[in-house]
Amino acid sequence: MIEISRVSKSYNKGKVKAVDDLSLVVRSGEIFGFLGPNGAGKTTTIKMIVGLLKPDAGTITVEGFDVRRDGLKSKSITSYVPDYPSIYERLTGLEYLNFIGDVYGIPKRERLERIEKWLDIFELRAAVANPIQSYSHGMKQKIVLTAALLPAPRVMVLDEPLVGLDPRAAHHLKELMREHCGQGKTLFFSTHIMEVAEKLCDRIGIIDKGRLVACGTMDELKKLDRDNQSLEGIFLELTDK
Repeated sequence: MIEISRVSKSYNKGKVKAVDDLSLVVRSGEIFGFLGPNGAGKTTTIKMIVGLLKPDAGTITVEGFDVRRDGLKSKSITSYVPDYPSIYERLTGLEYLNFIGDVYGIPKRERLERIEKWLDIFELRAAVANPIQSYSHGMKQKIVLTAALLPAPRVMVLDEPLVGLDPRAAHHLKELMREHCGQGKTLFFSTHIMEVAEKLCDRIGIIDKGRLVACGTMDELKKLDRDNQSLEGIFLELTDK
C-alpha cells in the first residue's frame, strides 16, 4: 500500500508548484495508473514515493514505512523503474543483475532462478554476457525491468515502463504486472498510453498542474462525463481547462 497525504513540492524557490496538496491511497493488490499531461507532476510524485525527492509538505508511506523517516526500509521493499533509466553501462547485463541482487541481499540460489526466468521471458539470454552499452534502447529497458523484478518487491513503481518495448515484451510485462498484484502486492505506474491504462488498471488517478483532478475505476470516471465514455475523452476533458 502507498499512502500520500497532503503532499506538495515546489521548484525555483517556490515559484513553480509541481505537486499541490496531493492526497492518494494505492491499495495492496491493485494496479494503479497515474496519468497526466507533460509537466503535470507525475514524475515528481513518483520520485517522492521512492525517496529521490523530499516533499515540502505532507507525508508518504509505503507499506506503513514513512519514506523520509524509514527510507531504507521503504526502499528495501520497493522497486523503481524511471522514465529514463541510468545504468552502469560498462557492466555486462549479468554483472548488473548480480549487483542488484547484492544490493537487495538476494540469496544466490534464488537469484539465479529468478534471473533465468526473466532472461527467458524478456529474451535477453543471448545478450546478457555483453556490455550494457552495446544494448539497444529496448534491451536496456528490458534489463532494467529484469533488475526491478529480481527482488520480488512488495511495491513496484514504474514511470512509463512500456516505452521502447517491442509488442511481445510489452505483452509479457502487462502479464507480470497483473501477476504481481494477484499476489496481493502493489503496483503504481505512469503512462501516456490510454488504451493500456483503461484495460489494465484497477483504478486510475489523473493529475493536472500538480493537483489530482480525478481518481477511481473506469466506471467511476465515466460518471464524471456522460459524453465521454473512453479514458482518452475523459482525460482530455479534465485536463483541457
